[in-house]
Amino acid sequence: MIKFSDLKLDPKVLKAIEDAGYETPTPIQAGAIPPALEGRDVLGIAQTGTGKTASFTLPMITLLAKGRARARMPRSLVLCPTRELAAQVAENFDTYTKYHKLTKALLIGGVSFKEQDQLIDRGVDVLIATPGRLLDHFERGKLLLTGVQIMVVDEADRMLDMGFIPDIERIFSLTPFTRQTLFFSATMAPEIERITNTFLSAPERVEVARQASASATITQGVVMFKGSRKDQEASEKRQLLRALIDSEGEKCRNAIIFCNRKTDVDIVAKSLMKYGYDAAQIHGDLEQSQRTRTLDGFRDGTLRFLVASDVAARGLDIPNVSHVFNFDVPSHAEDYVHRIGRTGRAGKLGTTIMICTPRDDKNFADVERLLQTEIPRLANPLEGVITPAKDDEGDSAERGTSSRSRSSSSRSRSSRSRSSDKPAGDKPAPAESAPKAEAVAEAAPAREAKPRDDKPRDEKPREDRGSETRAREDRPREDRPREDRPREDRRTEGRSDNRSDNRTDNRSDDRRDRDRSRNNNGRDNGPKVVGMGDHLPSFIALSFDERRTS
Repeated sequence: MIKFSDLKLDPKVLKAIEDAGYETPTPIQAGAIPPALEGRDVLGIAQTGTGKTASFTLPMITLLAKGRARARMPRSLVLCPTRELAAQVAENFDTYTKYHKLTKALLIGGVSFKEQDQLIDRGVDVLIATPGRLLDHFERGKLLLTGVQIMVVDEADRMLDMGFIPDIERIFSLTPFTRQTLFFSATMAPEIERITNTFLSAPERVEVARQASASATITQGVVMFKGSRKDQEASEKRQLLRALIDSEGEKCRNAIIFCNRKTDVDIVAKSLMKYGYDAAQIHGDLEQSQRTRTLDGFRDGTLRFLVASDVAARGLDIPNVSHVFNFDVPSHAEDYVHRIGRTGRAGKLGTTIMICTPRDDKNFADVERLLQTEIPRLANPLEGVITPAKDDEGDSAERGTSSRSRSSSSRSRSSRSRSSDKPAGDKPAPAESAPKAEAVAEAAPAREAKPRDDKPRDEKPREDRGSETRAREDRPREDRPREDRPREDRRTEGRSDNRSDNRTDNRSDDRRDRDRSRNNNGRDNGPKVVGMGDHLPSFIALSFDERRTS
């Protein structure tokens, strides 16, 4: 069996390793450390939790033991995708450089530029940074990368997912061509392979496990869940999560609960705290100080449940995590491997349980396709007995939205039912009868003022009323009573036809009537105008003096 003493490491490094309690290297460490000590480029592919961080920190410390750092020109560079992973790498350097005088600087967001500038100005042997903050210092003229001898890219596939590949390519172009490059990743996407072919020179490929495979020490399971109602699915899903935690009993010493969205991280954490579970959230929108306090509390055991986004899925070495719960099926299958890799580390046993809803079927199929195995199905502990928790966190907003939609739909249904219950006589009159209705309305006062008979109208025989009506309609137009004449005739009664302003008023009234009719039924029921019609300008009818025209 290979031991660390067989890897030709610096004696001071071996002493620090012994103080940390390690004797034998992991397969990735045994395969990557020898070529790295020889100065060769290394491409390391291994599943998460196998000790990739020590695979590059130990040979870097040995190679940097000789030499001196210069101001603003770091001797080595380690790129990490997240702040937490960068801080963890810095802790590893502190552990293994306890007998060396090497200096380091950590460049991450959420920390003052002034403190970081002071460290860079004094000169550092190891610079650990996230790509964004590193380029910020470079663009401000506070950093030079021309003195980098060793460059490390950790969790390269996570860099790809976070969109850091253009930044990585730019940083590579700023470093010397003669640098030594150590490239580590859990999976090898085509874009990652393109970068390695471009920037690595004849690398030693070290692959100790099949790509994107789960550790054999992890017990996996999935619960297929379908909510009783769409508006209650989120609440019932949180209730199922609590039931799964309770079903594990004392075996669940602590757990990381992964969600796909930051909003769900906050909701799930508040829900657990409301029901008495010791939980806290961590995601990228929180302050760096709060993220650090939460991780420290989870590491030292004062915090039992950590509800996290994928910011905590890559590379974080949190010892003795007994369980990982995937509240959501990850949208990228590779993320599942990294999530469950937070448990079952260093040969210890771990358990992971995932909740899968019908809309997650496609992503779940991708996970099983990547693992090339079927994840065991677990029984739903609340099958048939789920009762939505009405006071759960986040339910008020969901209920408010659903109640508003239900009330609006009920109002629309009631309005439709009222309109359908109206009798036929209550329906609005057709558009063609609108002018007649107006004529009747205007004629009503006249009929009330001049009754045609002393007897009540209802006492007249029906046939007499009909004959009277027919007689009135048979009269010549000019002999009809005013109330029976067409509206346009009544409008022009008593006006002089030889005045142009009166004609203009009549034409305006006609246009208003036609516009009103159009608005009522969408059709123009007014008289059709042929040629210039009634709109003949008054000046055309003037006579001219023949003597002037001759």
